[in-house]
Amino acid sequence: MSAASTLSPLLETLSDQLSALRPRMDAVSRAIHARPELKFAEFHAQAVLVDWLAESGFVTRAPHGGVETAFAAVHTGRSPGPRIAVLAEYDALPGIGHGCGHNLIAAGAAAAAIAVVRALPDHPGTVEVIGTPGEEMGGAGKVRLAEAGVFDGVDAAVMFHPGDHSSLARPGLAAAHLRVAFTGVSAHAAISPWLGRSALAGAQLFLQAVDAMRQFVPPTARIHGVVADGGQAPNVVPAAAAVDLYVRDRTAASVEELVGRIRDAAIGSALATGTSATVSETGPMYAERRNNMVLAGLFGEAVHALGVDIGPGSTDGPAGSSDIGNLSVLLPVIHPYIQIADAGTPGHSEAMREAAAMPFAHDRTQVAAAGLARVVADLLTDPTVLTAARAEFSAGR
Repeated sequence: MSAASTLSPLLETLSDQLSALRPRMDAVSRAIHARPELKFAEFHAQAVLVDWLAESGFVTRAPHGGVETAFAAVHTGRSPGPRIAVLAEYDALPGIGHGCGHNLIAAGAAAAAIAVVRALPDHPGTVEVIGTPGEEMGGAGKVRLAEAGVFDGVDAAVMFHPGDHSSLARPGLAAAHLRVAFTGVSAHAAISPWLGRSALAGAQLFLQAVDAMRQFVPPTARIHGVVADGGQAPNVVPAAAAVDLYVRDRTAASVEELVGRIRDAAIGSALATGTSATVSETGPMYAERRNNMVLAGLFGEAVHALGVDIGPGSTDGPAGSSDIGNLSVLLPVIHPYIQIADAGTPGHSEAMREAAAMPFAHDRTQVAAAGLARVVADLLTDPTVLTAARAEFSAGR
């Protein structure tokens, strides 16, 4: 992509660097897309990214933070300064593959970081690419890394996400990931069912209780689940059954209140069916997302200058959940969206998977990488940018 004459000198330099990096960025993205790996099994993606960053002069560590498929790639500047993280996600979805476009996130993150250190060879501070596996399916890879101290001392973190429209920010719901397990007594379902107690009946009644609850929860809440275990054979009263459930709302406090009601529903369903129930978390709670609009605005200026229209986004529209929320309550974070597919293309779909391999998606990833690189460069070279980002972050606490 050629830089327009209206670009600032810095953005023009970054854009030129990304044009030079484009063949490798595309190759890395396609290699990850062609070999989808589920949460915490992303060894191929990790290797492809680490190899590229090591070849580009970054000091790499893999595994990292106690997570086998995580990594860090660090480029230390010639003088003290901020420590800025560029985040890479690279896990896929079961049965779909890269229907969330994480191949683009990963390749774009690495390209952005490499472009910065090439454009600013004497940069102060530290540019660090952090490979954050296990974002999907409640993996909470970023939470695990944060708990291991990986983000201690990081001043700001940036990433982008592909989608069906471009926006500087999007809300992210807090989410609890639960397993509700019922234990009953097995018996022959035809000869002596009265001697048994059906764990499946407990699970069914529990799901009905959740449905009855829906009218009386906040309109922003989302509760959805599947029967993960419904028994093994029709002629055996199931002694074990389980429901996997996600509980979401605008804040972690609201989710915690809803989880209390879910526990009550499980206990009541167990009492009614003569079974017992346990409610456990299958992963850490995801926090709500706090978008740093000071930094997001800089990203928006850059991608707009490169020819991509991008809106401010909505703070109250439909939303999913991501472990980026847990970072956003610790430090200034951006998570803008870049359109790579036709409007209305659903995420986590075969259509989005196919779009994530197309040339247009890589064109847009190059633009997004330029936006991230511009934010990182400004944070490294202009102290007022980090000061303003920190002020917004502190005000939002």
